[in-house]
Amino acid sequence: MSTGAKETETVGTPVGEARITWHRAATPARAVVAVSHGAGGGIEARDLRALAAALPARGYPVALVEQPWRVAGKKLAPAPKTLDTAWTALWPALEKPGLPVVAGGRSAGARVACRTARELGAGAVLALSFPLHPPGRPEKSRVDELTGAGVPTLVVQGGRDPFGRPEEFPPGTELAEVPHGDHGFAVPKKAGVDETATMAVLTDAVLAWLDGLFG
Repeated sequence: MSTGAKETETVGTPVGEARITWHRAATPARAVVAVSHGAGGGIEARDLRALAAALPARGYPVALVEQPWRVAGKKLAPAPKTLDTAWTALWPALEKPGLPVVAGGRSAGARVACRTARELGAGAVLALSFPLHPPGRPEKSRVDELTGAGVPTLVVQGGRDPFGRPEEFPPGTELAEVPHGDHGFAVPKKAGVDETATMAVLTDAVLAWLDGLFG
């Protein structure tokens, strides 16, 4: 099978069918990186696509996970408990390759990964655009979800993310900053960097972290 070859798998859960799009690794694989989307979009997000394109060649198959509400075509994400239920139910499918599984996601998906990592035995957590608080509401902190993950955790955060700028995270957080990035890692034209360069910052940081854990 060639590097990055895609396979789609449907997995039943108590809250509907989830879908996993596998981007396989041709080289000897070291760990599965499973990442889910946020509450406002799907696996077409630029950061998820970038990871799926970059990681398999380095020995990390990527599983892009679509929550049941998204598969069903609904526009609004359900309650956190429902998201956790689906993620927990599809976890055995992520473990099938017999490799350590890095639980990950962007925004709401990152929160799910953090909340369930310890229970599911995740090897690590990759938190993309972790929503530390609602925009403009720093007192509504979700830091306990992040610090409670209980496994090695990397936060990748845009420098101007209104849900939590890098400097707002607690000391000791392992964090990679995407300069000028917003919550979706988009950068303004005046920053003078294009999306390719921005995504390279993200994927390079994730690969360096993964190699440190599983190299």
